[in-house]
Amino acid sequence: MFTGIVRAVGEIVKTTPINKEDQQAGLRLTVDAAGLDLSRVQVGDSIAIQGACMTVLRHAEGKFEVDVSQESLSRTAGLDRLGPVNLEAAMRLGDTLDGHMVLGHVDGVGEITAFKPVGESYLLQIKAPKHCAKYLAFKGSVTINGVSLTINEVVDSADGCTISINLIPHTVAETTFQYAQVGDSVNIEVDTIARYVERMLQKTST
Repeated sequence: MFTGIVRAVGEIVKTTPINKEDQQAGLRLTVDAAGLDLSRVQVGDSIAIQGACMTVLRHAEGKFEVDVSQESLSRTAGLDRLGPVNLEAAMRLGDTLDGHMVLGHVDGVGEITAFKPVGESYLLQIKAPKHCAKYLAFKGSVTINGVSLTINEVVDSADGCTISINLIPHTVAETTFQYAQVGDSVNIEVDTIARYVERMLQKTST
């Protein structure tokens, strides 16, 4: 369980095929943790990388390694190449829930369609796929690349929806949004409460 409050912008510094003879074996990532405190992280603990929950295999000298399956690579963005990534270690009992309940399970990959300064803030617009659209609501929570955000507007379309989000400068500066560009793919995790509500409504209608 995570909160969607990014603790550091790290960097994937190395990608290695887990099995060079098996193209479906996935990748082993070496991640420079940057400002993320690894002193309490143990082998087997979870760290969210760009919003995707991964299991730590080992860590030393400020870096850690994780294995990413081909299935996960096919359903996420930004885990198959070198570059900056948002990092958050799993919650512990007693931690404050400053964002919202985040599972680290990416529901879909969206695309940035607008990113520009508006006044003192930034407007971020993302085209979300159709299977995610029903879970996205005005003033609802959404996780984008591991960042807990609030939706300001939803515009539906035949193939999904476009959500608008207001980003304060602090959020941009402390996350990989500082590198965001129109056309970039992003990981989307919908609010887990919305999934439970849908399930309950399905059961009551049968």
